[in-house]
Amino acid sequence: MAISEARREQIFPTLSELQISLAQRFASADARRFDAHETIYDIGARNIPAWMMLEGSADALMRGAAGKSSLATTYHRGQFTGETNHLSGRPTLMSVVAGEQGALAVPFDAPHLRALVIASAEVGEIIMRAYILRRIMLIEEGHGGGAGSVLVGRSDAPDIVRLAGFLARNGYPFTTIDASEAEGSELVQRLGIAADDLPLMICPNGTLLAKPSDADAASCLGILPVLDPQTVYDVAVVGAGPAGLAAAVYAASEGLSALVLDSRAFGGQAGASARIENYLGFPTGISGQALAGRAFNQAVKFGAEVAIPLTVDRLHGHGDGADAAFTLALGGGSTARAKTVVIASGARYRRPDIAGLGEFEGAGVSYWASPIEARLCAGAKVTLVGGGNSAGQAVAYLAPRVERLDLVVRRPLAQTMSRYLIDRISALPNVELHLGPEVVGLHGNRASGVTAVTLRDNGSGTTRTLEARHLFLFVGADPNSEWINGCVDIDDRGFVLTGEQAGPGHRLPLETSRPGIFAIGDVRAGSTKRVAAAVGEGATVVSQIHSVLTRSR
Repeated sequence: MAISEARREQIFPTLSELQISLAQRFASADARRFDAHETIYDIGARNIPAWMMLEGSADALMRGAAGKSSLATTYHRGQFTGETNHLSGRPTLMSVVAGEQGALAVPFDAPHLRALVIASAEVGEIIMRAYILRRIMLIEEGHGGGAGSVLVGRSDAPDIVRLAGFLARNGYPFTTIDASEAEGSELVQRLGIAADDLPLMICPNGTLLAKPSDADAASCLGILPVLDPQTVYDVAVVGAGPAGLAAAVYAASEGLSALVLDSRAFGGQAGASARIENYLGFPTGISGQALAGRAFNQAVKFGAEVAIPLTVDRLHGHGDGADAAFTLALGGGSTARAKTVVIASGARYRRPDIAGLGEFEGAGVSYWASPIEARLCAGAKVTLVGGGNSAGQAVAYLAPRVERLDLVVRRPLAQTMSRYLIDRISALPNVELHLGPEVVGLHGNRASGVTAVTLRDNGSGTTRTLEARHLFLFVGADPNSEWINGCVDIDDRGFVLTGEQAGPGHRLPLETSRPGIFAIGDVRAGSTKRVAAAVGEGATVVSQIHSVLTRSR
């Protein structure tokens, strides 16, 4: 059953009269009356307030793949319009039109809406749950062609896979129309799009983008905020994985102005995990995307400013005290300034030395196993390399969906993987373990994708070729620290040194060799590579930031 049916009362709740009265105290302006069929706001509008209905009604409309609108719900007294984008002023994903009798409603701009959500635990819980569920509903509708952006192109084309991954990881609804099938071919002809211009992205506001980059897609969707280079934040967090999001949540909830920057999506490596089962408080497990999405919404709820996708090219330090702001050089030539900086840029899976590997990235080679990759290799034979917990989670997720999974590891799983994952993998009938060999060759081409992989036994030197439609690589991690620009000390592998490791003199435990700059999570030398440890460091670093800000006053 779709979430729009199963949890409709929570998606579109009605406040009690007492709750309505309480909420009105946080309104950003007086109530306004709308005439019958008057547009209250349209899809794609920025910095639009959410409205609480007092009289009359209003229809919420979604725009689908064919450009036609469909009714999501009709709001009545005591109901709020909007979804999670209204908490930050990002472009709206639905339009709202006054009903037959018009409407009287009271507005809540983003700051006032966040103030209401924080001030009243009861009303805040109702609104936050509704907004999160509405986004999930839009994502479900998008998969059915009923909401969000439309991607047009060959469904397994590398650029379509990239764009679909970008939208999915950032929680934006979309649908994919295969240009090689009748519906897609007809749409391409009707729009007059040349084959060389595919893939095509049709944004919710109707804008057409030919062969867009992730940044183009983000710009069209209005994901990126406009940053004022003169603003000096209390803290800039580089990286929106579990560590960075935890730092943002705790910093913003304690009244610090926080900016979070990430070049790809919120969640980091953990966000791509199909299921995390050893994180405290989730006995049945939770997907990395769901966990990261909740953390992202928490950060936005408390007022953290999140800029994704925005690359940090360089870190520049202009002093040793918090009174001398640090400067972050950003992609596109812009800058951001902050009194303190938290390096939470994480690590990326290592690219093994396999001839032609780059040619197949996005065309049969992946470094994570999301539902997008699972759909592409459903019913096929795949190979997965890696023996850590992330690899184990990927095996458990993929194996029920594929014909056969060949798992290639260097060492016995007992040395590198949690017991519950080893037991689960051993119970999977279509998983074959290859202990010792390494992948040395790929077969196929970028157009058709991977068709087979060659394994070499390092002891005997013999080789073996396995049929494989997809190769998943989970082989060690390299720190994302190139952008630090020598501003702080790193070890010989590129991980950032903190505390006593960063050199003599007084150092806070998570502070780097430069006062006011901290490092947390996977990018930090000596850190425990677990989601819970990253979240703990994100919470801990905020108290140390307070110490730096206090001593500078």
